[in-house]
Amino acid sequence: MAVGETPLTVVGNLTDDPELRFTPSGAALAKFSVASTPRTYDKASGQWQDGTAMFLRCTAWRDLAEHIAESLTKGMRVVVTGRLRQHNWQNEQGENRSMLGLEVDDIGPSLQFATATVERAGRKPAASAPGNDPWKTAAPASGGRGTPAPASGSGEEPPF
Repeated sequence: MAVGETPLTVVGNLTDDPELRFTPSGAALAKFSVASTPRTYDKASGQWQDGTAMFLRCTAWRDLAEHIAESLTKGMRVVVTGRLRQHNWQNEQGENRSMLGLEVDDIGPSLQFATATVERAGRKPAASAPGNDPWKTAAPASGGRGTPAPASGSGEEPPF
């Protein structure tokens, strides 16, 4: 965390399934919203009262993004930690707009009202490491239509 960043922890519910996308360079990106509603106990009525809900847009990157998309779904209560970010832009009418969002550092299910089974995720080898071509496939026994398959390591591009 850099100096001057605003760390934040939010407990709330996912408003929808996380949306997983990939940047042109191949980095995974998950976007989702968390709704956090404060509740107070009203002694006079003997009931819980909901306050005003806060909706916070969250963004996670790389392996964390993929794990979120594989593990979490709409309605789940989560504990999210990250860094508060302000996004500024101009709309089509030239008016300045801004919004706050959370760049997620860590997230997990809240265990206050639920249980979870944790499975350790395997580490992915670095894509730039020698021999770690994510598109490499085993060569077929024949190249199709009676032609021999290219020799392994022939430098040919994958067949797609």
